[in-house]
Order: sequence, then C-alpha cells, then structure tokens
Amino acid sequence: MKMNVDTTNSVTLTVDDIGDSHIMTSVDTPVRPNAFERSDEEKIDRIAKLFYGIMEELGLDLDDDSLSGTPYRIAKMYVRELFDGLNPENQPKLSTFDNKYAYGKMLVEKDIRVSSACEHHFLPIIGRAHIAYIAEQKVIGLSKINRIVEYYSHRPQVQERLTLQIFHALRTALGTDSIIVVIDAEHLCVSARGVKDDHSRTATIEYGGVFEQENYRREFFDLIK
Repeated sequence: MKMNVDTTNSVTLTVDDIGDSHIMTSVDTPVRPNAFERSDEEKIDRIAKLFYGIMEELGLDLDDDSLSGTPYRIAKMYVRELFDGLNPENQPKLSTFDNKYAYGKMLVEKDIRVSSACEHHFLPIIGRAHIAYIAEQKVIGLSKINRIVEYYSHRPQVQERLTLQIFHALRTALGTDSIIVVIDAEHLCVSARGVKDDHSRTATIEYGGVFEQENYRREFFDLIK
C-alpha cells in the first residue's frame, strides 16, 4: 500500500519512502478530538472485530481453541493496558508537598521501567528512565515519578516525545525547570524487523534549569552509573 503524506515542503511522500524515519509533529500525542466518545467496552468490541479480520487475512484458523480468544485479548490489552495512557482520565494525580525541610540538592530516581510501543510499527519499546530534579518550593512523592513515566509510556510513542512529555509534566507539577530526564531503550522495530540489529539502543535526554550547567549534568550521570 502506498499512502500519500502531506509534508510542509509540499513534497508528496509514500509510506515506503518514509520508512523507519522518526517523525514527531508535536510534543502532544496526536489524538482526534472525539477519541474518547466511545466507552472502553465499545472500543474493545470494535477492535476485537477488526483484529479478527486481520488474523483471517493472515490465514489463521480462528476456530482453533488457541486462537479463538486472541482478538478479544488483543483488544482488551490495547485499551486497558498498553494504551491506557491515551485517556486523560487515567492521568495520575501528582501530589506535591511543600519543601519544608529545604532540601536543595539533587534528587535522583533511576532505573524506572519504560514499557511502551513504537507508533510506527506498534512494536515494543523496552528500557529504563533516569530522572532527577532540584526542588525549589515543592517536592513530589517518589512513586508519582514512576506513575508519570508509566502514564506517558502507555500510548503509541516516539521516544523523543516520551522524554519531553515526562519532562513537561514534572516541570508543571514541581514549578521548576531544574529537571533532567534520560531514557535508554531498545526498540523492537529495530531489533526484531528491518535491520534486525539486536545490539543497538536509543538514548534521549531533556533538561533545564541548573542542569544546563555541565557540572550538574556530570553529577547526575555519575549517580546513575
């Protein structure tokens, strides 16, 4: 299939031309305005029927006991697990507290699990996030950092966008720019298909505030080694 894609320089490209290029049009995940008009149950029912058709086109026998429940399992997994971060109702409540003890040094949480999916092939992105901030007026519960990572990971993603979304969410909650976010991940769209390079990993970084200074970044990287 070749699908025309409009680009800003008016050049018409096909899906085949674009290939594995990472195209990120916005920090916001591109969703339709009416994306959440249907209930989760309605979405699961519709996706199950559509995935049934995909499996049929692949030539699979859906009367087989092992396969008959797969369309429903896939649909439920998409809506309630892998991509539940698309729904704003699932956004975690980010409890913050006054920095009463005036802690002004670096707080680092490292090795936070990242489990996402590439929006170009719907294949897994598996890795770790390392995050630090220097508190000003507010501090945040440690588990909330993990929940931010989980929420934005649970949607079709581009790693660059995921990194930025986590950074911006923390900046809004904490009221400070002194945040750094690093993600190191394996993309199965690279290791399991296409070039099939099972050794490569992708690293992305976003930072602001005092982390613009090299000595702060160096201290952070020393701590996450």
